[in-house]
Amino acid sequence: MHHSCTEKRMMIILRSLCLIFSLSYSIFAFSSPADHLCRPDQRDALWELQSELHFSGMSIDLKRWSSNTDCCSWDGISCDLKTGKVTGLDLYGSSLNGTLKSNSSLFRLKHLQNLYLGSYNLSGILPDSIGNLKYLRILSLSGCKFSGKITSALGNLSYLTNLYLSGNYFTGELPDSMGYLNQLTELQLANTNLSGNFPLMLLNLTKLTQINLESNQFKGMLPSNMSILSKLDSFDISGNKFSGCIPSSLFMMPSLTKLRMRSNNFSGPLEIGNISSPSKITNLYLGGNNFNGPIPKSISTLVGLKLLDLSFWNTRRGKVDFSIFLHLKSLTFLDLSYMNTRSMVDLSLFSRLMLIRDLILTGISLKISPTLRLPSSIELLVLSSCNIVEFPKFIQNKTNLYFLDISANQIEGQVPEWLWRLPALRYANLSHNLFSGFEGSADVIQRSSTQMLDISSNAFQEPFPLLPTSMMHFTCSNNRFSGEIPRSLCDLVYLSTLVLSSNNFSGSVPVVLRISTILFRSCIFRSLINCTLLEFLNMEDNKINDTFPFWLSMLPNLQILVLRSNEFHGPISSLRDSLSFPKLRIFDISENYFTGVLPSDYFVGWSAMSSVIDIVDGLPSRFAGRNSQYYQKTVGMMNKGFKMELVGIVFTMYKTIDVSGNRLQGDVPESIGFLKELIVLNMSNNALTGSIPPSLGNLTNLQSLDLSQNCFSGVIPPELGKLTFLARMNFSYNRLEGPIPQGTQIQSQNSSSFTENPGLCGPPLQETCGRREEEEATKQEKDEEKEEKDQVLNWIAAAIGYVPGFMCGLTVGLVLTSYKRDWFMKIFHSLLNPSITSY
Repeated sequence: MHHSCTEKRMMIILRSLCLIFSLSYSIFAFSSPADHLCRPDQRDALWELQSELHFSGMSIDLKRWSSNTDCCSWDGISCDLKTGKVTGLDLYGSSLNGTLKSNSSLFRLKHLQNLYLGSYNLSGILPDSIGNLKYLRILSLSGCKFSGKITSALGNLSYLTNLYLSGNYFTGELPDSMGYLNQLTELQLANTNLSGNFPLMLLNLTKLTQINLESNQFKGMLPSNMSILSKLDSFDISGNKFSGCIPSSLFMMPSLTKLRMRSNNFSGPLEIGNISSPSKITNLYLGGNNFNGPIPKSISTLVGLKLLDLSFWNTRRGKVDFSIFLHLKSLTFLDLSYMNTRSMVDLSLFSRLMLIRDLILTGISLKISPTLRLPSSIELLVLSSCNIVEFPKFIQNKTNLYFLDISANQIEGQVPEWLWRLPALRYANLSHNLFSGFEGSADVIQRSSTQMLDISSNAFQEPFPLLPTSMMHFTCSNNRFSGEIPRSLCDLVYLSTLVLSSNNFSGSVPVVLRISTILFRSCIFRSLINCTLLEFLNMEDNKINDTFPFWLSMLPNLQILVLRSNEFHGPISSLRDSLSFPKLRIFDISENYFTGVLPSDYFVGWSAMSSVIDIVDGLPSRFAGRNSQYYQKTVGMMNKGFKMELVGIVFTMYKTIDVSGNRLQGDVPESIGFLKELIVLNMSNNALTGSIPPSLGNLTNLQSLDLSQNCFSGVIPPELGKLTFLARMNFSYNRLEGPIPQGTQIQSQNSSSFTENPGLCGPPLQETCGRREEEEATKQEKDEEKEEKDQVLNWIAAAIGYVPGFMCGLTVGLVLTSYKRDWFMKIFHSLLNPSITSY
């Protein structure tokens, strides 16, 4: 009983304590400043920053950004719970616009520890003020498109552990002050346009675990003491200009797992060295260099390898011992393409690599047994240019295969029906073979899930294959198809690229992306409006007789428009239809019969040519292959007076306008000055008049300018002399006058670029400015002197003629009046009275 009472008392005490704690917590909660955690100065700075950089709110909820709410609750904001100071700002993917100025309100957030500003529309230089954010630990400015040199003020960020600057347009070398970032563990500098030798100050940053210098302009040799970075896990210097031998110390770094060095100029023997303990390297990319000679057998000691790329290793037509790769049991990716070996390889050798998923053997002669069985794990198989003469039957049971390339072989006959039943197949490249048709019914391909199909350069003929609605890229050029282009193509709503060139098609064009060298004589139907994913429209070298298709501006993803060498006619501007191409990068309507005047705002709305905007190619990288070399768009263009072919990644950089060889009139639109990213501008062979607009001086990336064979007058704008990248220009056959602007690029031009402009003077012409005026003044003086002399001679001649004439007249008069007076008077009267006809 007593025990029971004691328990009850204890329960009452515990409940009382719980009640006290609950009340205390409630009092604390109501009295705490949580609702007003954000400091007013921090809130104001953030509010101003929103106005400065114009957030679009794509990745953050701007509705939560309100001056009446606690800024610590705003989307993308983190605060110190004790002080209310902003410590984290994450605006990644918010489509920021503008320039980060040195007095930006951002730099008033002095206690920031994490800053993410990844955006595609920022510009300008990275200000020194970034060094004032001295508590930063993570700084992410990837894709911000900053330019100029990287500020040395970054060296002030002594707490920095992660620095992400990839995807900018910096110039020059890394500042030496980067060597002070001794807490740095991760450095990402891919695609930043940096140059110089390997930045040695990085060797001071011994805590680094990741270095990414991919796709820059670095050169020279790597330092031999790279092993000092003992904690380095990933080292990527692909796509640079490094040369010499690869230091063997790299392979002995205890923590290194990923070593990517492809597409450089490394050469000489590859010395992996004596590895006392098993290497941890799992990814080794050495392809695309200048290695030659035999492949070192020591590669077989890297037993932990999962991904290995030795492509373009020049074995000098020697034999290769492919059995060395059998020791690498963990391989999932192997690229041995273009090894320049005379060895024939039995493909069954690779069947022992049980984990292999991606196998690339381009350019190696293969022996394929009818009973071959590759591991079922295979997903990507590239056997291009392998001297294969029969369709590989071992593929039939590869249910995981999504990427197949057997192009450039000697396979003939029909494509087997079972290929389209492979459930994972998305990409098939059967081009450059001797195929003549498809087994099975007409809809055999239509029932598949294929997204990319290349059957070009074969002997295919009718019936034209029905394609699945999933199709994104289809190429069938250089075959024997004829008749009308199937209108079923218009139902392919995901279609992005269609290549039908060099066949025997006729009739109308329901949907076209690239139809070169086909003789069409009818207009383009508006069926293309339904293809909203259309990016690449090339109809060059046909006989299409139509007006300009203004409705193309309704295609939001159109990037390349080529109508060159057809019979298009009429104006290319319309009061009824506005012409705005926000993603257009190539506009070529040359060699047609277009006429009319271009309004001054014609190029307003051509955003991709106006600013630095990343255009994502519609070709998914998954289907382009890990080396992105198996499918590439191409188009021929004129640049600097020569025809060039743009291939693959060049499309993302090249921006051009070519309206040459038409009958356009009037002035060049002033809005041409908005296209600051333009590289080539060709308006030659038209009837353009007026003066050359000074706004062309805004085109700071311009490399080629052709305004020849028009009717331009006035002077060449001096602003053009400041275009440092302008390598070729042509102003010939116009009516220009005055001095040619001074500038290194202009002065280096041939005089033929300025010929047939009678009023032009100055280098590179031999005509000196001012000499013509002197010659004209001298000529005028000589003309005046000559005129005076002529007048004197005329007076002398008159005087000489006057005296004899006077004497002769006097004598005749005397005779007539003295001896024949009556006869003289009759003649005189007859002259005064013409009615008198006889005398």
